[in-house]
Amino acid sequence: MEAVLKQPQPTPEITPKDHKKLSALALCKRGILIFLGAILMAVGLEIFLVPNQVIDGGVVGIAIMLSHLSGLNLGLLLFVLNVPFFFLGYKQIGKTFTISSIFGVIVMSIGTNLLHPVQPLTSDPLLAAVFGGMILGVGVGLVIRYGGSLDGTEILAIVFNKRIPLSVGQTVMFINLFILGSAGFVFSWDRAMYSLMAYFIAYKAIDVTIEGFNETKSIWIISDNPRLLGDAILNRLGRGVTYLNGEGAFTGEEKKVIFCVITRLEEAKLKAIVEDIDPQAFLAVGNIHDIQGGNFKKRDIH
Repeated sequence: MEAVLKQPQPTPEITPKDHKKLSALALCKRGILIFLGAILMAVGLEIFLVPNQVIDGGVVGIAIMLSHLSGLNLGLLLFVLNVPFFFLGYKQIGKTFTISSIFGVIVMSIGTNLLHPVQPLTSDPLLAAVFGGMILGVGVGLVIRYGGSLDGTEILAIVFNKRIPLSVGQTVMFINLFILGSAGFVFSWDRAMYSLMAYFIAYKAIDVTIEGFNETKSIWIISDNPRLLGDAILNRLGRGVTYLNGEGAFTGEEKKVIFCVITRLEEAKLKAIVEDIDPQAFLAVGNIHDIQGGNFKKRDIH
């Protein structure tokens, strides 16, 4: 009997349709947190910033000024001005991002309408800029962290990025400085300065919300005693290490590169370990904004 040889089956080509969809629980979690972020945005606007004539950057800032000049409803302006940008950048940002963003903008618009009759918590523009900026920043950060956006300015910057000699970040900064400066003509110059303060406070709050408080560090060490140093980090700091193979470009010598991830509070202890074992070691430290997977656990430091 002749043996039948099985032909190797070709590996199926992965297409965009094969992308795994989010589970119902993940979608629910995303929706709730985007909803919460949009509500916080509305609170920051209607309870702090808008009553004190302090604005935010981007489309939100334009909507606040147009509402003040025309008397039109702020919530309606937020929706009308934002949504076209998301449709404009649909190809660049994707379907899920677009739907999440439109959902967030709808919640924000409705929230500002519902909160408009509520009395502001303070009439001090400094307090309004500080606390309004923080609350607004946390809200925007939550929406961004879970896959959406509440302002179409960045979408516009992405769309025109290939046509102008500026990065997306530079374009957004230029647009926002122009919008915040315009507050001086619409309201007053002191309100423009308060608006600039609120914008930078919100900017930092967005960073903290997206990245979290527990900032982690990536560590790269090139040493002549890699095993001894790696064992010390493992036993004394309680962090796992990975050995990578490297080669010196100048000497051509093979080197072992030690890689590990630590928290910000462990950085000083790690540097002390390296200094104690190999003072001549090359040490590089970088910031990490997010960690996923692996086993990021440790034993006690000693």
